[in-house]
Amino acid sequence: MSKKAKRFYETVSVSAKYGGYIVKLDKRELKTPGREALVLSRDHANLLAGEWQAQVDTIKPETMPVTRLLNVAAERTPVNRSALISEAIKYAGTDLLSYRSEDRPLFDRQTAQWDPVLKWAKDTRGINITSTVGIVAIEQDDSAAIKLGAYAGLLNDIDLTLLVHFTAVFGSAILALAVMERHLSAEDALDLSRLDEIFQIERWGQDEEAQERTDAIYAETEALARLLDGTDSAPET
Repeated sequence: MSKKAKRFYETVSVSAKYGGYIVKLDKRELKTPGREALVLSRDHANLLAGEWQAQVDTIKPETMPVTRLLNVAAERTPVNRSALISEAIKYAGTDLLSYRSEDRPLFDRQTAQWDPVLKWAKDTRGINITSTVGIVAIEQDDSAAIKLGAYAGLLNDIDLTLLVHFTAVFGSAILALAVMERHLSAEDALDLSRLDEIFQIERWGQDEEAQERTDAIYAETEALARLLDGTDSAPET
């Protein structure tokens, strides 16, 4: 889809088909770039339709995160599940929440705000991530990776794609897990992932371009988190 493609349709609608719901642009069924059918839940179809309806004169893919993720979940995730699960597991050993600043005020803030999330992960999923001060790598217990991998393996293709995306955005599988399980909102998880950045902004200020980039990340992440609405959590592992 060209970044400068003109809007070529007038109406956007959601219809029941193939045992689920599809989106139509006029009478044309919306498919993935590889021409695969997008058969979705009603809620997901409505979110997808909303992005296409919001386009005005030209279609801007950068404003359509739900469309992009659902295309990936339909075309790539089914044949790459093992690689995606491995990608999530990798963060069990390098999770952002494991590494604390040597700057005492920032360390205190990280401890106060990150430790409750780590405790939640341990208490609810048995995933125990330990922390250290500084950037020297810390060796985590293998059980954390095993349990995170088991959790990821039970997710459907859309939720697995979301988990991996959130993990990369937050730099933390634990924060991603907390969003997937509705323990944290996407906005709160982003705030926690940006504690260091926010701390520095409080000291030195924020420039306008950086703020625009940050606002775009928040908007995209919150839009994707809406894909979790109306879906069930993963079963207990």
